[in-house]
Amino acid sequence: MELRHLRYFTAVVESGSFTAAAAALHISQPPLSVAIAKLEAEAGVQLLQRSHRGVEPTSAGRYLLDAASRVLAEMDDMVETLGRFGSGMAGTLRLAVVPVLMWHRLPRVLRAFADAAPQVEVSIVDPPPWTAVEMLERGTVDLAAIMVAQPERFIARHRGSYDILEWGEIPLVGVLPPRTRAQSPLPLTWFEGRNLVLPDRTAAVPSLPESVEAALRAEGVHPSSMRTSETIQTCLPLIEAGLAEAILPDPDRASLARFDVEIRELDPAPVPLTALALTRKGAAGANSAVARILRTLEGDSTHDFDQH
Repeated sequence: MELRHLRYFTAVVESGSFTAAAAALHISQPPLSVAIAKLEAEAGVQLLQRSHRGVEPTSAGRYLLDAASRVLAEMDDMVETLGRFGSGMAGTLRLAVVPVLMWHRLPRVLRAFADAAPQVEVSIVDPPPWTAVEMLERGTVDLAAIMVAQPERFIARHRGSYDILEWGEIPLVGVLPPRTRAQSPLPLTWFEGRNLVLPDRTAAVPSLPESVEAALRAEGVHPSSMRTSETIQTCLPLIEAGLAEAILPDPDRASLARFDVEIRELDPAPVPLTALALTRKGAAGANSAVARILRTLEGDSTHDFDQH
C-alpha cells in the first residue's frame, strides 16, 4: 500500500464524499476514485460503500481508517523529527574539552545551546589537549576544544585537516596557596626563587608550559624549582596544600574561583592562551548539531570576558 493512497482513503472517509475529499486534497475526482479502487484491490476487500448519506466505510474500512490514522501520525512524527535533525534541533553531540574550559566557559555555552536545541543529547569527555585532537581525528567525538599558545602557528599547521574556530583568549594569572599575602597585580618577579608547578608539556600542542616559561624568561625570573604534574587539575591540590605556586589559565577570570587558592593578576601580564574549537573538515555541513554548537561558540567568543 502507498501512503498516498492511505491519505486519500482517510480524506474520503473524513469528508464523507469523493467530491469533498478531492477538493480538500487539491486533486480532481477521477484520480482519487482510481486510487481508492486500487487500494481496495490491494486489500482484497471493499472499504467504502455509498449510501444516501454519502460515502461510509465498511467494517474493513473502519479498521483501515484506525490503522491508517496511526501509521500516518507516526510518519508525520518521523518526518518532523528528521527535520529537527536536519536543523540541528535533535540528535547527539560528542565533545572533548580540556578541563579548564569545562569549569566555567563550557557550561555557559551549553546553557545557550540547550535553550536553542533542547532535544540534542550532549556527551562530554575531558582529555588532555592532544588526546582530544586524536579523538576528533578518529571520529569518536564531533568537536575538540583546547587551549594553545601561538594560535596562528597552530591554525596554519592544522587548517588543512580541521575547521578551526577561535573561542577567545584565556588570561594567565598567579595562583598561590590559600591565605598567601601578596599584592595585586602581582609582579612576575615575585616568583623568583619560589617553587613552581606546571602541567606536563605536549610537544604537539604548545600551550601553558611554553607560555609561562617565555613570560618568566622575559623578566629574568628564575624559580628555585619547576616541578611538573600531569595536568592543570592535578597541579591545583599541590597549590592548595601550600607545596607550590603556579601561573595558570583562568578562563573568563572565573574558573579558578572554585578552588581554595589565592588568585592574582600578573604584572606584566603574560601573553594569554587562545581557546580553539576544532571540527573535522566539512562536519558542520554534514551534521546540523555541529553547525549549531559552532554558531553558539562563535557568539560566545564575543563575550566580554573581563566583566567576570
